[in-house]
Amino acid sequence: MKKYLLLALATMTLNQTVCAKDVFVNTPRTTLMLSVNDGETPRIQYYGSRLKASQADEVYAARSLNQDAYPAFGRDSFDETALSVTHADGNMSTELVVTGCRQEGDQTIITLKDKKYDFFVDLYYKANNQSDVIETWTVLRNGEKKPVKLEQYASGVMPLRQEGAWLTHFHGSWGQEATMTEEPLTAGLKVIVNHDGVRTAMDDRAEVMISLDGKPQENSGRVIGAALCWTGNYKLRLETRGKYQHTLLAGIDDLHTAYTLKKGEQFETPKLALCYSEEGKGGVSRAFHRWGRNGQLHNGKALREILLNSWEGVYMNVNQEVCEQMMDGLKELGGELFVVDDGWFGRKYRRTYDDKALGDWITDTVKLPKGIPALVKAAEDRGLKFGIWIEPEMTNSASELFEAHPDWVVAHPSRELSKGRGGTQLVLDLSNPKVQDFVVGIVDNLVKENPTLHYIKWDCNMSMQNYGSSYLTADKQSHLFVDYHLGLRKALERIRKAHPDLVIQLCSSGGGRVNWGALPYFDEFWVSDDTDAQQRLFIQWGTSHFFPTLAMAQHVSASPNHQTGRVIPLKFRFDVAMTGRLGMEMKPSDLNNEERTYAKKAMAFYKEIRPIVQLGDQYRLLSPYDNKGFCSELFVTEDKSEAVFFCYKFENYIGLETPRWHMAGLDPNATYRLNEFECAERSHSFEGKTFSGKFLMETGLDATLTRQFASRVIRLKKI
Repeated sequence: MKKYLLLALATMTLNQTVCAKDVFVNTPRTTLMLSVNDGETPRIQYYGSRLKASQADEVYAARSLNQDAYPAFGRDSFDETALSVTHADGNMSTELVVTGCRQEGDQTIITLKDKKYDFFVDLYYKANNQSDVIETWTVLRNGEKKPVKLEQYASGVMPLRQEGAWLTHFHGSWGQEATMTEEPLTAGLKVIVNHDGVRTAMDDRAEVMISLDGKPQENSGRVIGAALCWTGNYKLRLETRGKYQHTLLAGIDDLHTAYTLKKGEQFETPKLALCYSEEGKGGVSRAFHRWGRNGQLHNGKALREILLNSWEGVYMNVNQEVCEQMMDGLKELGGELFVVDDGWFGRKYRRTYDDKALGDWITDTVKLPKGIPALVKAAEDRGLKFGIWIEPEMTNSASELFEAHPDWVVAHPSRELSKGRGGTQLVLDLSNPKVQDFVVGIVDNLVKENPTLHYIKWDCNMSMQNYGSSYLTADKQSHLFVDYHLGLRKALERIRKAHPDLVIQLCSSGGGRVNWGALPYFDEFWVSDDTDAQQRLFIQWGTSHFFPTLAMAQHVSASPNHQTGRVIPLKFRFDVAMTGRLGMEMKPSDLNNEERTYAKKAMAFYKEIRPIVQLGDQYRLLSPYDNKGFCSELFVTEDKSEAVFFCYKFENYIGLETPRWHMAGLDPNATYRLNEFECAERSHSFEGKTFSGKFLMETGLDATLTRQFASRVIRLKKI
């Protein structure tokens, strides 16, 4: 008889060793099944829709997967491996077998040991009850008498068997983040890698979706999503043998990251988050969004405020007068939070350009004679909250900080410095505890001086151009790419413990660090420095595949746009920005009277729909990548009583016909009343009309968009 391990088994005690034949890791709608036998290699047998324990025989009879759960180099290692270790005697082979299995709450831990050495690997699988995401990671433990060198140490492995599978992945650069690419998986090795050292998501991103039923569909088909939760260099490998056997391995990049464990030491790899859905890419997205809001995003259920950020309004030319003028404009429009961006600090080296003063977090009293407290008071006098920009991980060679602590920057002492932004920017060495203390102190001091400070924009504008550490010893220089980010995490944990209610935005040259490894410490992220509404449709579309709109900072900026020069109507700019956390990136005084009236209405309307957009389920409907010149999306409350539909036309030529808009995620048996916000297509308005959810999803609406940069926003309420 086969023995079964069920995650829901309440009688299982902590740390109990269970030598089970079959291990089921269950979420509400999915199952990951492994075979776990003492003295053997654990094997993944199944990942898909939820199974009963009695169905294990079906899995074996169907020969579903039966792949090594954590393949190690040295035995049968002709395929890609998850682990490569050099033991003290020079042996580079590792042979892992099961020595135990236990459950601790919602976690299943499978303990492996090398057959000949006291080297251990704990495989962790954590099931989430509020979404269908499973987290997996490993803890590597050295029980040998001498040090062991970790050469390759992946977080997790997921095998697949499916002919015709497709891969969805994301890449880009500054101003065009999260560009989506979809391609069939073909024989060979597909590698997605990041070597920046600091910014995980500046180029490729550490999230992929694998569609098992051919070309990816938004709301139908079987899809597996995977996201590596790590702020540093990573490598995702997808090995395909033949037409149907695929293996995903994900973890810290193994280039220049050999990590030595002394006797008794252990190393915990980053989490790999996995999700299976039969509702297409959108089903995976919605699961990740729920997972994020329910614990992976700081304060993930609180509504975010409408803010005005000063950057594109005045850039570094901040002063008391201009900031108060922007505050007046924001108050008139109905905004809630004012944020002063770069340019407010520096004494000996004044921050008048981007080549000075990073690290010298002292107010520039030439620009702000009464300091930051005067700005805070000005905001509060107008009923606004206040926020401020910092770049804590960086310094300039032209700074008092660098003069005092040249050994605090990432660099080898024997090398000439390579400098970044402004020709002077350098990265601080966060592997050094003193630097961690300094970074924590930046936030502590700001809050101490300004107790009502509400918001911080945390920026990060440079890669690790100088490899080397004055803090790490010679035998640990290869730890830098890892220890930098472990140090960053320690600093962020301390900041969050001391300031749990402080709202912190994650910014990194725009969206350069959008990753689930960072977001537990941040409330939101800056999607991109590119605020052009047309290009934002693509950037936000790609980003939303794994990240919730609650966290996506989306701002209305000036026209012509400062990055592209494109001229776009204010309504279109607002309608694009309202699909995330709405904000502004301009001087309100640059709006004319008619535009100010419209912006005031838009902000009031956004406050009404904010709970639906920020906390509801997102359905991407018509993709801008479909080359039709249109796109659309819908947000629905959990109980399906309310929804908001957005559609856009961003191209224009004769013969370009508006598609019929099909909705999704509604209650098919309910009747919804429609209300349009500021509809420009008055002869085709749906204001006050009613339709069944079934009709809106199956038949859809002919909501005409007649000109380029036309857009419509329709609110639905269940009658």
